[in-house]
Amino acid sequence: MLTLAIIKPDAVHAGKTGKILAQLEGAGFQIRAARLVKLTTAQAEAFYAVHRERPFYRPLVAFMTSGPALALALEREDAVARLREVIGATDPAEAKPGTVRKLYAESKERNAIHASDSPENAAREVAFFFSERELRELG
Repeated sequence: MLTLAIIKPDAVHAGKTGKILAQLEGAGFQIRAARLVKLTTAQAEAFYAVHRERPFYRPLVAFMTSGPALALALEREDAVARLREVIGATDPAEAKPGTVRKLYAESKERNAIHASDSPENAAREVAFFFSERELRELG
């Protein structure tokens, strides 16, 4: 099963990408595809469209366009649920010890990593960044 993770601009800027990748691989994830991206406003708005009516939408779009991010198609059994466990709660203050967000997030808003929250969203989000051909050729 595939899922999407995005190492967000705060973590990329702070030089935490390698540590996060090592943690994901250590948790049994295989990297099927990876791409360093600098999202445009239109791309970030489209990606986070599900949150358009929420008060954090505009700040989230601004944050996700503030610098490079690393999009990852990750594979393992029960990938969506397992990645959510590995990254921890959105608010690093509430995240379990040893999770990505507990270790590397700055705040609830600058929380180091995005992960798909359902198999349906994982399919949509992986396709947002990677073509079927890329996944086939790289995986």
